[in-house]
Amino acid sequence: MKIAYLSTFYPYRGGIAQFNAALYGALQNRGHKVTPYTFFRQYPELLFPGKSQMVQPGDNAEVIESVKILDTANPISFIRAANKIKAGKPDVYLTKFWMPYFAPSLGKVAKSLKQSDLGCLNISILDNVIPHEKRTGDMAFIKYFIKNNDAFIVMSTKVKEDLLKIDPNAVFEYHVHPLYDHFGDKLDKAEARKKLGVPEHSKTLLFFGFIRKYKGLDLLIRTLYDLPDDYHLVIAGETYEDFEPYQKMINDLRLQDRVSLNIRYINDEEVPTFFSAADACVLPYRSATQSGIVGISYHFDLPLIATKVGGLEEMIGNYQTGIMAEHADRESLKAAILKYFNSGKIQEYSQNIGKYKEIASWESLAGAVEKLYDRALQAKANKMYP
Repeated sequence: MKIAYLSTFYPYRGGIAQFNAALYGALQNRGHKVTPYTFFRQYPELLFPGKSQMVQPGDNAEVIESVKILDTANPISFIRAANKIKAGKPDVYLTKFWMPYFAPSLGKVAKSLKQSDLGCLNISILDNVIPHEKRTGDMAFIKYFIKNNDAFIVMSTKVKEDLLKIDPNAVFEYHVHPLYDHFGDKLDKAEARKKLGVPEHSKTLLFFGFIRKYKGLDLLIRTLYDLPDDYHLVIAGETYEDFEPYQKMINDLRLQDRVSLNIRYINDEEVPTFFSAADACVLPYRSATQSGIVGISYHFDLPLIATKVGGLEEMIGNYQTGIMAEHADRESLKAAILKYFNSGKIQEYSQNIGKYKEIASWESLAGAVEKLYDRALQAKANKMYP
């Protein structure tokens, strides 16, 4: 197939770019001709809460020579991008969708391709359908995007259900979120803890990734207060909101000596240190679909403790690779953490990660895209010739 893949590619940084680079490589390996397209401007600076959208020194980014064709804030570029893609006569227009902001631009390109006589199929990989943090107008944007695509990859039951609420007849394939595998090897735990200044014999919990309200860091900090003094929390990630309320909470609860703060973007070279130092990765999320953090944790064979929301149960509970908290509250999270450390099963959880690794490859996801293409072609033919 000839695939026009429009999404976040190098020189942009972060999990979306890492996902796209890995899938791009897998599709290429399976013999497809894939043209990677990306953004002139991904977000206007005023809308981007982090420090930099671009790759920085220390990021282990895969350099993919993508073609910049789309400015998400300039409607004129939507048409130009569509024309550029149409000139390549692709069989598939492939995108990744994770928030309503991208619906007008990516959806307009899809609509233009759909109205052409190319016979191109529009396929989107859905991280989310309904956003974690809702805003006025979101649903109109989302419906517009869904309407102008022909088929979808979903990576959790929650996303599948949200998709079918909008389009009960949507053509889709379910595939688990593949594992990120470019972070290198696990380090010696004592060495990693020394680097981070973490007490060597503590029970160490890791909160990793962008800090946003729905991810429940405040819940985890309060829960730490309820745990014995030998529990230590490492917080590592760039904040997408004001960190001051979290800092005040840590100070008011007198947890300064039990919390290690790394409030910044964690480049790829540093990632092994954080996951090697921890006894468990904790996802105290109030809402979720799937999580790329699970994939990173699995790469380092590190079990997880997570709230039973969205697709986290599918990724963790179903494979017995950690402990699920029944609810996103202090009592449930405390019980889950204590159960994890007192279960005697930490090694078993780590070994079970291998079962997930067997089905969570990028090659397998590329195969799901191929299968979806065939099904979407058939569905399109059935509509034309009922």
